[in-house]
Amino acid sequence: MRIATWNINSVTARLPRLLAWLESSGTDVLCVQELKCTPAQFPHEELRALGYEAAVNAVGRWNGVAVISRAGLDDVVTGLPGGPVYEDAEEPRAVAATCGPVRVWSVYVPNGREVDHPHFAYKLRWLEALRAAVAEDAAGGRPFAVLGDYNVAPTDDDVWDRSAFEGATHVTPAERAALADLREAGLSDVVPRPLKYDHPFTYWDYRQLGFPKNRGMRIDLVYGNAPFAKAASDAYVDREERKGKGASDHAPVVVDLDV
Repeated sequence: MRIATWNINSVTARLPRLLAWLESSGTDVLCVQELKCTPAQFPHEELRALGYEAAVNAVGRWNGVAVISRAGLDDVVTGLPGGPVYEDAEEPRAVAATCGPVRVWSVYVPNGREVDHPHFAYKLRWLEALRAAVAEDAAGGRPFAVLGDYNVAPTDDDVWDRSAFEGATHVTPAERAALADLREAGLSDVVPRPLKYDHPFTYWDYRQLGFPKNRGMRIDLVYGNAPFAKAASDAYVDREERKGKGASDHAPVVVDLDV
């Protein structure tokens, strides 16, 4: 079974690439973030034509997440139970579903903006709520994973130059402590295994030739419980999908499971 996560940075702008990638990659379940669409704009029909169905949490031009599956779609949860609000709104940042033998969450963790910004405190509260929401599934016997854009680089090796992030979000002790709390809940980082290149970044800024110069970050993560990690037989970042005109600024992260 092939499961992936991809911050697509507008599902409408990237639709031809999404459909082509699903066909070429053989992915069974894809967790997608940053849809930037209304529910009515989501391409259900185009995905059905390829044999996929989708659980969607979206409200408009910002944020939005989905689970796209051709392995079943049951027990859908839309939104983060107990999650905080920001500026009196519950942002569409989480959706969960059971896809055959595996349960997944697709999450788009708040960016945080700046360390002294209210959005950063919101980010930490959101991650705390995520830990509480997934604790039961994380401790269970069924393969389970939280996939998505975490907007946190787990270690200094997960950014192209640690000094470039001094005083910035994504690398702070508080954010990394939140990831440690997820691991203590029974999840582990499934993808930090030897890959085909030294730095398996997943995001490169569009500006200043970020991708050609490999000035990236690894912030798109797959955190799985013990049964999920045990079933994982391979993992990779599809850098090829980051290339070319009209690409997202993130690359898909793919995990193969023996289930």
